[in-house]
Order: sequence, then C-alpha cells, then structure tokens
Amino acid sequence: MEFIKVKNYDEMSEKACEILVDRMSKLQQPVIGLATGSTPEGLYKLLIDKYKKGELDFSNTVTFNLDEYVGLDDDDPNSYHYFMNDKLFNHINIPAENIHVPSGVAENIQQECLDYESAMKVAGQIDVQLLGIGQNGHIGFNEPGTAFDSRTHLVDLDESTIQTNARFFDSIEDVPTKAVSMGIGTILESKEVLMVISGASKQEAVKHLLSGEITEDVPASALHKHPNVTVIVDEAAWGDN
Repeated sequence: MEFIKVKNYDEMSEKACEILVDRMSKLQQPVIGLATGSTPEGLYKLLIDKYKKGELDFSNTVTFNLDEYVGLDDDDPNSYHYFMNDKLFNHINIPAENIHVPSGVAENIQQECLDYESAMKVAGQIDVQLLGIGQNGHIGFNEPGTAFDSRTHLVDLDESTIQTNARFFDSIEDVPTKAVSMGIGTILESKEVLMVISGASKQEAVKHLLSGEITEDVPASALHKHPNVTVIVDEAAWGDN
C-alpha cells in the first residue's frame, strides 16, 4: 500500500487524474471501477476537461460502479445512477452499454447481485478500482463486520452512514437504509486500487489504514491484502498521523 500525501483536495484530484489517465492510456479497453460521493467529484471534473480538450477518449472504456441505494429509481436525484450521469457520463463519449451501475429497484435484488458479478466476469478483471473511504472505514457500502470474501450483495446501512448521508436528503427519514454494493472480495479482485481521501473527518480512517492492522471492524483494512494499492491523502485527512 503506497501512501501519497498531498496538500489539499485539488491536488488529490489532480494526482488521481494523472494516475488514472496514465493507466487508461496503456489499455485498449480499460475496465474501470467507479465510486460516488463528494470525494471523487474533482477527479470527474478533470476527466471531463481532458475529454473536452481531446486528450482522453472513453469510447472503449467499460465502467462498473461500486454501489446504489435500494429503492431509488435511476432518475431520482439522490440515486447513484443520477449522480454518475450528472457528474461524468453525460459529459463524455462513453457508450451507454458500457456503463454498469447496480439497480436498486430490481424486482429480485439477490438476482441483480448475481447478474452484476456475471457482467464483471464478461468484461474481464477491473483494471483500476477507484475508492473513497467512509468515516467508519467502509469501502463501497461494505460496513464494519463485512466478510472480506463477500461478493456483490444487499447491505443494511450502518446508522453512522445514514447520518453522514442525510445531508444529501430533505430529511433523515428519506435516507435509504439498504444498498446494493460490490463485496470486499469483488473489490480485491481488481488489478489495481486507487483510493482518494480528503477532509478532517477521515483522520480516524487514515489512522487505521496507516497502522497496517487488518480487521473486519475496518473494511478498508482488507486492502492490505491487495498487491497494488495507491492511497492519495490530503493534509486535512492526514492530520497528525
């Protein structure tokens, strides 16, 4: 696990963009795992900018998102489908059939999870998996206690996650309590992991990662089992670690 300490959010986004573009430029059909949330937004803006300048082509790129809330339609402004369309997909030349986000409104969620795993196998191994990290150390929506060999699955969201995400909804009662998420085992099968961490609220999570301790109480600690992980951390998230 390589840690790259940067000054601020903008530098974190720029460094992540540099790494991702470098990897994509070397692949004929990049398969990229994507994350939602405020942390990767700066990266997505930079990717759009590079596309508009003619420096980046997404026509052969295949993407798989980590997760989606259960119960939100694709066009719900709080859904991750909507987020990804708004923050990235609507602004680049990626074919619609190359975009994969798990459905939170599938009639059979368990089947949706199996189908999502199958689609990843058809596309081939994920070349680079982009990750953020939750305050409680979650990756994707894999909450503390999630088994490290888990596959794409239905998740009961931790109360702390619901509280944290409440700022995006009109009230806390509107925050979904379940989600579909790639499992930790699924994430660990990617060839490379690129994690971005920003803000003082993530200092505890960074401390756990730096300690090297591997425990299901901190889902992100599973990444110590992966051979190729880069973690970009800004000063606010690094704190006095």
